[in-house]
Amino acid sequence: MPFFVQAQTSIEGIIYDEESKDRLGRVQIYNPRTHQRVFNNAKGEFRMDVAKNDTLVLSKDGFFSDTIAVSDKPILVLSMLRDFRYIQPVSVSARRSPSDVYEEARRQNRDAFSLADPGSLISVGPTGAGLSINAIYNYFSKEGRNARRFTEYLQQLYEENVIDSVFTPDLVRNLVGLEGERLQNFMIRYRPTYAFVTRASHYQLTQYIKSKYNMFKILPDLRPLPELPKVDFDVKRKN
Repeated sequence: MPFFVQAQTSIEGIIYDEESKDRLGRVQIYNPRTHQRVFNNAKGEFRMDVAKNDTLVLSKDGFFSDTIAVSDKPILVLSMLRDFRYIQPVSVSARRSPSDVYEEARRQNRDAFSLADPGSLISVGPTGAGLSINAIYNYFSKEGRNARRFTEYLQQLYEENVIDSVFTPDLVRNLVGLEGERLQNFMIRYRPTYAFVTRASHYQLTQYIKSKYNMFKILPDLRPLPELPKVDFDVKRKN
């Protein structure tokens, strides 16, 4: 019986809110053929391996799910329509989701995000294509550099909040029974990456915690070294 392997290719995409045109984060992208699930980042961007004729299913709380066919385009620009029938589940905790916090920060700092992402350096007008002076200025100016640092910092905060929302002390405590200082030690030593927690299923996360606990039991009182501060040295060469 002949065996056929479908050629895989990597595509990138970005997802918007159909009405507000804001970028949507924490959207689940599911490939029914491979059963792969990924989440896009806070900027609405994602990357995924697909094959010809694959379909992708987009889903997010508060929005209508959508199914799209993979095209030949290497970059997909997608949008989702808000479902106004959706009722936010009642939660005992008043803590907001990482996506909500990040999207509010984007709304409050629109100018900074505009400076950080100046757009294409090439502009097309009635007389033809040319360099966009505004985009070049925004990219190389001091304000543009500061805006990029600020938005990168917000992105980092978002990713850390996503990890905190999944890798919780309660989860670790219930799985392996750690308490107090040893629990804090474990949480620091075996904190997973953002890439892992956004791709792992709940089962994979619990298996990760259990496997790391087996390592932790060997040296339970080993303390992680504190991170060293970053120091920039301004070294001037003598002629």
